[in-house]
Amino acid sequence: MDTLAQWYYTLHNAIFQRLKYLDGVAPLALRLYLVPVFWMAGTQKIAGMENTIEWFGNPDWGLGLPFPTVMAYLAAYTEAIGALLLLLGLATRWISIPLMITMLVAIFAVHWGNGWAAIADSSAADVAVRLNAARDILREHGNYGWLTENGGFVILNNGIEFGVTYLVMLFSLLFTGGGRFTSVDYFLAKLWPPRR
Repeated sequence: MDTLAQWYYTLHNAIFQRLKYLDGVAPLALRLYLVPVFWMAGTQKIAGMENTIEWFGNPDWGLGLPFPTVMAYLAAYTEAIGALLLLLGLATRWISIPLMITMLVAIFAVHWGNGWAAIADSSAADVAVRLNAARDILREHGNYGWLTENGGFVILNNGIEFGVTYLVMLFSLLFTGGGRFTSVDYFLAKLWPPRR
């Protein structure tokens, strides 16, 4: 058994010790994935700020959040500026915190009541009925081939799946930072090493 363990750790160390020089690639990938998500969300809120405020505050068809003007501006600018900081890998750990808060608000205020899945299971009976009805209408009254040439129709369930995924990615960045060799944070730390 000791020989097997020795062999395992020899192989493990031979492979994975070399990967430590590339450990900045994973945080870079997370950052680059999140940039368009937050940029689009933030800039869309900013572009339609009056509608965003109304949606944040309206208890009947919106979120019914308190202080909707403040909350809308905080969310919109946190997402837009956060996207830019993630792109650069600047203040990565710091910006992860308010972005995680926006994700928690989105998860609980927007998506929680819809369950887990972001896209409804097309094999579920009620979803299949709605999809078939939509296909029939589009075949009869629309250009179905053109509409579906790049993919089929789905019914959005709007569950917490994407919000939780982004939250977990941000949580990881909180611990890893922007990444070695791939972030402004790394090079700033080299210029001004922390004092101990």
